[in-house]
Amino acid sequence: MTVLGLDLGTSGVKALLVDESQTTRAEGHCALTVDRPQAMWSEQDPMSWITACTTAIDQVRASAPEAFADLRGIAVSGQMHGATLLDADDKPLRPAILWNDGRAHAECAELDARADFRGIGGNIVMAGFTAPKLLWVHKNEPEIFEQIRKVLLPKDFVTLWLTGEYVSEMSDAAGTLWLDVARRDWSDDLLGATGLTRAQMPRLVEGSAAAGDLRPALAARWGVGPVTVAGGAGDNAATACGLGAVQPGQGFLSLGTSGVLFSVTDRFATNAERAVHSFCHAVPETWHQMGVILSASDALAWFGQITGQSPAQLTGLVGDITAPSPITFLPYLSGERTPHNAPNATAAFHGLRRDHELPEMVLAVMEGVGFAFADCCTALDATGMLPERVSVAGGGSQSEPWLQMIADITGLTLDVPETGAQGAALGAARLAMLASGAGGEADVLRPARITKSFVPNPKLGQAYAEALQRYRDRGREMGLG
Repeated sequence: MTVLGLDLGTSGVKALLVDESQTTRAEGHCALTVDRPQAMWSEQDPMSWITACTTAIDQVRASAPEAFADLRGIAVSGQMHGATLLDADDKPLRPAILWNDGRAHAECAELDARADFRGIGGNIVMAGFTAPKLLWVHKNEPEIFEQIRKVLLPKDFVTLWLTGEYVSEMSDAAGTLWLDVARRDWSDDLLGATGLTRAQMPRLVEGSAAAGDLRPALAARWGVGPVTVAGGAGDNAATACGLGAVQPGQGFLSLGTSGVLFSVTDRFATNAERAVHSFCHAVPETWHQMGVILSASDALAWFGQITGQSPAQLTGLVGDITAPSPITFLPYLSGERTPHNAPNATAAFHGLRRDHELPEMVLAVMEGVGFAFADCCTALDATGMLPERVSVAGGGSQSEPWLQMIADITGLTLDVPETGAQGAALGAARLAMLASGAGGEADVLRPARITKSFVPNPKLGQAYAEALQRYRDRGREMGLG
């Protein structure tokens, strides 16, 4: 048998076909574009997701027709928080408002005052979440709001296409701010504060449970027999499933465009005051906390654009790191989330002198990202949920000097999984295996094999502690707590 993991990202869809041994049999990909009709707006046409999924799946079918014919399970992972508004005929009423859309910033304080979003929903109300987007629609597009029959998240719109069912699961639903995260159920109080009812929400299942069966029309078109579609997961929870981070005390650090420090927990706990995200995991009776920074590898990419060099060329300039840079860099190019919740925060170099050169500035940029992760560690540690070691993911994790630096700054041991072990698409495929009965959780969600570990260097620990204090002092001078 084979299963298919679909990863609906912001910039594209990835399809991954794996067999029972979790060996990749075929891959497909189709790019997506983001529309920005106004400043701070970020939208996509939901039908473009279906077109992209179809294209990626057709690539898989063409690449491995015999393996695809043995398909028994599908699951979707996806970009979180997007507001997909459907009418009575399941047609989108407007373009989906995406996770990185900031138009609803004025609605956040209003919602925060209406209900206990922090205590029940586990998170500060931020413009990126789904709930304030709906309040914005209610105030600015009332004719559309009145026609809403269902509100779905992006991946759940794909699941509707696959099954004909309105279904979501816990990890993604927690990112709406309408979920009672401790109870793993919709909260009528939080929905009511946004002018919505439970009837407008999809049915909830666990990510590893069956959401429905593949529609007969699609099964016939693809030439497959009965196929179970799983609940799936939000992108970070799916990545955790792909890495095998599903037990309390496990976690991962993603050094992607943005940065994530993900910690698996056995209970719901919050630190909303420090902008820690507290969500359900994609497997039953499990939760997770996340610290999120908005510019991780993107900070180095930005500096590369400024200097006309690639990130790899820049990291090649730093050589062996024996001491912190004399320059301090605040990496708030897109504002910051954990722990500041400061969308208007700005980046800055501090301590520049005439004799400083490019390698020292590169080192400062890399360190600034490491210091931002250290702030996430402090915020997670306040709830007792900080793991001692984590797996790494994301494009920036290809830089070994950067990984060692982050280990030295944060005190975390960073484990590098084997090539191909990363990715939300693999996590989705693993959830599809569970939903289709291909094995138990311990076997299917086994941790990835570790190829190398970066252990904190105590010789640099004190020097980085002093540099971290300078970093935090510079942040306070800019109004950050």
